[in-house]
Amino acid sequence: MEASSPADVAARLGDTGYLCDDDLATVTFLGLRMQRPFLLEVLSTYQVSIPELGTIRASTPPVVVLTSNRTRELHDALKRRCLYHWIDHPGLDREVEIVRSRAPEVSATLARQVVGVVQQLRARDDLEKPPGVAETLDWARALQHLGTTELDLESSARTLGALVKYREDADRVRVALDHLLTP
Repeated sequence: MEASSPADVAARLGDTGYLCDDDLATVTFLGLRMQRPFLLEVLSTYQVSIPELGTIRASTPPVVVLTSNRTRELHDALKRRCLYHWIDHPGLDREVEIVRSRAPEVSATLARQVVGVVQQLRARDDLEKPPGVAETLDWARALQHLGTTELDLESSARTLGALVKYREDADRVRVALDHLLTP
């Protein structure tokens, strides 16, 4: 993120749905500008020391929400300062709602078929990385872009790269597609 001021940081974070007060915006701005990581210091002592400016203390302890899909490992020092809440994948009906709201161009029929297959894939224990909701959306959009109105073997196989990210997973899914597409 490039920002010209703390107010710019707050506005940009606010535009993406994040809550950001002036203190957090200032620390984030300075961290970006000085290319220094401040998060651990802020979470442990509720303050940050900047040699050129002194110590900036939070008037109230900050609440920071981190989300992770395990694409990067978090440092143990950071994990010690966190409370965890695991969120399961949505059920079939909820995921269909998500697809329909985020990709309204995808027909209700195709959305339900795509989500049905994805839910079956998540139940398997032989995939390196089961598809998440983002992959469900990507796959539904890819199928729709190809003009697919109902899920079929050929279009499913052609668009697997949007659904699974490991070659071994693609091979396993390709073999299972015929079974997965049978109602």
